[in-house]
Amino acid sequence: IINSFSSLSLQVFPSQDPLDRADFNAVEYINALFPTEQSLANIDEVVNKIRLKIRWLDDNIRTVVRGQTNVGQDGRQALEEAQKAIQQLFGKIKDIKDKAEKSEQMVKEITRDIKQLDHAKRHLTTSITTLNHLHMLAGGVDSLEAMTRRRQYGEVANLLQGVVNVLEHFNKYMGIPQIRQLSERVKAAQNELGQQILADFEEAFPSQGTKRPGGPSNVLRDACLVANVLDPRIKQEIIKKFIKQHLSEYLVLFQENQDVAWLDKIDRRYAWIKRQLVDYEEKYGRMFPQEWCMTERIAVEFCHVTRTELAKIMRTRAKEIEVKLLLFAIQRTTNFEGLLAKRFSGCTLTDGTVKKPEVPPPSTNPFLEDETGTETDEIVMEKSDMDKPKKPKVPDNPFHGIVSKCFEPHLYVYIESQDKNLSELIDRFVADFKAQGPPKPNVDEGGAVLPSCADLFVYYKKCMVQCSQLSTGEPMIALTTIFQKYLREYAWKILSGNLPKTTSSSGGLTITSLLKEKEGSEVAKFTLEELCLICSILSTAEYCLATTQQLEEKLKEKVDASLVERINLTGEMDTFSIVISNSIQLLVQDLDAACDPALTAMSKMQWQNVEHVGDQSPYVTSVILHIKQNVPIIRDNLASTRKYFTQFCIKFA
Repeated sequence: IINSFSSLSLQVFPSQDPLDRADFNAVEYINALFPTEQSLANIDEVVNKIRLKIRWLDDNIRTVVRGQTNVGQDGRQALEEAQKAIQQLFGKIKDIKDKAEKSEQMVKEITRDIKQLDHAKRHLTTSITTLNHLHMLAGGVDSLEAMTRRRQYGEVANLLQGVVNVLEHFNKYMGIPQIRQLSERVKAAQNELGQQILADFEEAFPSQGTKRPGGPSNVLRDACLVANVLDPRIKQEIIKKFIKQHLSEYLVLFQENQDVAWLDKIDRRYAWIKRQLVDYEEKYGRMFPQEWCMTERIAVEFCHVTRTELAKIMRTRAKEIEVKLLLFAIQRTTNFEGLLAKRFSGCTLTDGTVKKPEVPPPSTNPFLEDETGTETDEIVMEKSDMDKPKKPKVPDNPFHGIVSKCFEPHLYVYIESQDKNLSELIDRFVADFKAQGPPKPNVDEGGAVLPSCADLFVYYKKCMVQCSQLSTGEPMIALTTIFQKYLREYAWKILSGNLPKTTSSSGGLTITSLLKEKEGSEVAKFTLEELCLICSILSTAEYCLATTQQLEEKLKEKVDASLVERINLTGEMDTFSIVISNSIQLLVQDLDAACDPALTAMSKMQWQNVEHVGDQSPYVTSVILHIKQNVPIIRDNLASTRKYFTQFCIKFA
């Protein structure tokens, strides 16, 4: 312990005294004090100093020990005082806790009384309110029954709504006999009102006969307000009976056996409903509530009836339907549907939603131009027979197809007509080509496209626009099939069918003639006119390929979304690609055949007989001559299709 204390003290209080060192050596210390024999003379003095130092250390130790004894006593005293203070603190905490518990108990007793008072107040308020409602309900039911007997519909409309609202507060009290009895009386009054109002309307607008009173009555106007509060079926029955009676004259005038019922007089149907709507607004516009939209409902029901009647008569007289008559009827019908869209919102329609086609982005596609603003978009009928073509239906027209849908089953007449017209058009193209012959060489303009090509696609565009106005469903698919058929016929009859034919015998050149030939003495296998024709057919095929792709895109925009996948003109585009490939191959074969004799002469050249080296061999001169004769002509005639001229050069090389 002493050694440990010494080490600790040395760490805390460093000392240079040898006696304080842990590794103290007495011999070395004595030798340090008495290094020589002469120094032993001072031994007594040294011993005295050591004794003094020992005495000083003993005094210090004694003082420290005594001091530690006093500290222990002080510590015990402080501990005892702390324990006493803690006991006093615990006593105070216990007192505070007891007081808190007493306070809490007191608060609970106070709040319990307050809660009881609150419950009593709430129950009293509820009781008073319920009694007031009960008084209002009982008085309202009595008044309602009395007003119903006197047909005071104006007062009944307001009272009935209030009685129904009050009765809702008693739903949880239906177990009480008196409340249940009042509820049954209200239901009986509602049923009686419904039957009474229906009888009043039946009396005012009888189902038999078409004669109507001169104007509405205030009683019926108030009865409509009551019907708004009654079962919705009462309102629907009133609307149904009124519209049926209002259109009864229409069914008589345009019966299937009447002359005015046929398509050529379809205008008279729409003129009749226009007059009826004006007459309704003048006589009955204020009788029905505005939110009933009666004018629109009459128009919509007229459309449904007309669609049914037209479908029936067209099935009966299907053989009498001609394309001009069909287009006339469709045009007038779509015009009427557009008029309805401008006049009404379509809020009463419940048979589906309107398809809103996407707006295509701006493009250079010629099929994206204004489809009704060009002179080529004339309808088949003469101007005297029908109005000028209108633009396609407005995308958000909720009435589109509400009547015109009945014409779709008969659009095969239109499709067959277009099939016949296109067949005649292709035959006319073939006859014109034979009569006029191939296009004249005109290298300045760079290979003209055959005019028949533009005529074909202009007619296609007109048919597409026309058909999309009639229907965007299956008829568009049928028209697309017709388009595909005559695109292929045009490719084979007009383009491939008029490509110059190659001959097997070339009337080859001999070595002698090659050696003697001069510039301009060789004639190409194809004439200049034939080369220009091939280039013209190639340019036309390229135009058809690009325009067919645009046609496919436009058809997909016009048709219903569910039918888009069925429109595919890839096969027709491949056909035009084949025509382009065959045209390039003919040009390559022609130039290759023209150069072949010179190359043959080169391979058979007797080099051992050549004594002098000239500036240029005859076969080289011949090849250059043919290239200079053919390539500039082809280049100029393919100026508008440079990529195909490049293909020609690559294939020839």
